[in-house]
Amino acid sequence: MLRRLHPHQPASFAFTPANLEWAKGQITKYPAGRQASAIIPLLWRAQEQEGWLSRPAIEHVADMLGMAYIRALEVATFYFMFQLQPVGSVAHVQICGTTSCMICGAEDLVAVAKELIASTPHTLSADGKFSWEEVECMGACANAPMAQIGKDYYEDLTAAKLRELIGRFSKGEVPVPGPQNGRYAAEPIGGLTSLKEFESGRKQYNASAQLAVDIKDTVKRIDGTEVPLSTPWLGVAAPVKPARGKPVEPKPGAGAPADATGATVQEAKASSKGKPKTDGNAPNATPLATPEAKAPAGAGKKPKALKAARKGKADDLKLILGIGPKLELLCHSLGFFHFDQIAEWTPAEIAWVDENLEGFKGRVTRDRWVAQAKILAAGGTVAEAEAAAKA
Repeated sequence: MLRRLHPHQPASFAFTPANLEWAKGQITKYPAGRQASAIIPLLWRAQEQEGWLSRPAIEHVADMLGMAYIRALEVATFYFMFQLQPVGSVAHVQICGTTSCMICGAEDLVAVAKELIASTPHTLSADGKFSWEEVECMGACANAPMAQIGKDYYEDLTAAKLRELIGRFSKGEVPVPGPQNGRYAAEPIGGLTSLKEFESGRKQYNASAQLAVDIKDTVKRIDGTEVPLSTPWLGVAAPVKPARGKPVEPKPGAGAPADATGATVQEAKASSKGKPKTDGNAPNATPLATPEAKAPAGAGKKPKALKAARKGKADDLKLILGIGPKLELLCHSLGFFHFDQIAEWTPAEIAWVDENLEGFKGRVTRDRWVAQAKILAAGGTVAEAEAAAKA
């Protein structure tokens, strides 16, 4: 199936304040330089907030992670869980059409969706409240046929029951998810045949349905205030402080160039020699106790810097594998404009630059800038420089 961005896009996207802090917290799960690994959870949170993924949302997430827009777009278009077109303001109905559901009446459910919502999938209903699609197996075969409405499963459906559910959702009600024929979970349709001693002590609904009832988020858009933010992977359960630096602003859809390799700095292959290792990329991340660990704050010596490029023309630092447009501007702000400057850095100067590349710490060592710069300063080719980075 060909997946394209919707022709009509909003002007901008921004996370809610709580969702933004949640997103920053997710980024701290990954080591410095590997923030792009957070692409799926951040795109998913953007979709949970808006209902679908717009181009501004995809680009906003890419900016947060220092990725080229095309890399984020590749992820969004590859996974079918991401909706690339507007969905119903109340709910998006996903009807399972695989074997078990199909032989148990999924076609009847599709007919109801066509009648009550729209004649074609991924199309908004006349009132804008609903949309629908047919999906592959959702793993609830014992409760076929079923549909996911919003975030939860509605199982053991009939055409009449789905019609009733859509009507209740339309009125603002939130029907209890789970089996719709009186079953508790996925036990035999005639009732339990074993483990009957546990029947009296169970909750009103099965665990999944009970949780949906308790948190009341079945079709709710997620704004980040539902559950207190915590970062147990950092060893604490306290809210994450905002990341340092200016907030990421949404950019227009004109796109942004990747580096000279066509990859983002996160995708540049890391060298196994001298690679910084930390337990996270949060502002308070601490180096691991290894010989290759990055120098602490304040270590090293600042290299000789220039106020401006010689003769008003800087070298194209993006030819160094691992340096993209943003990192090149950061180097310029520190007074580094030429290959021969970088080529002359001593270990102490490398340690200083590694520590002071705000948002890109450790990149000099990781991508072996000095080795690359020496080759480029001497008139070598980009391919030769890249080979030095990967050696």
